[in-house]
Amino acid sequence: MTKITSRIGKDLYKIEIKTPTGNTLISDEPLESGGLDLGFSPTELLASSLAACTSATLRMYADRKGWDLTEVKLKVELERDMESKKTVLIRHIQLFGNLDESQKSRLLTIANSCVVHRILTNPIEIQTSIE
Repeated sequence: MTKITSRIGKDLYKIEIKTPTGNTLISDEPLESGGLDLGFSPTELLASSLAACTSATLRMYADRKGWDLTEVKLKVELERDMESKKTVLIRHIQLFGNLDESQKSRLLTIANSCVVHRILTNPIEIQTSIE
């Protein structure tokens, strides 16, 4: 189970996020939303999770297969349609190295199997309590 803690004080929208092992990052809202743009916005964090998971999954798979994948570049765009209440994540993957079309095709399948992709494409339930 993943456990993350966050804390916000009096600084508008500046949020300190921590893992149990002590990793820390700052999230903030952009200037146009009243924040100071000191870190990733919450939606940027969500898109970043998909990019990071996809990248790591592709790297692990290619290494295990012994394929010449020298670099993976990803761009993830998150678009929200408030009217239809729909969110679309658009993922652009660039693969570098000596790969044939069959390997690239397999890597696309593997990208769609990363943990975060599977989480986001299956039902999600959020349970909330106030302590």
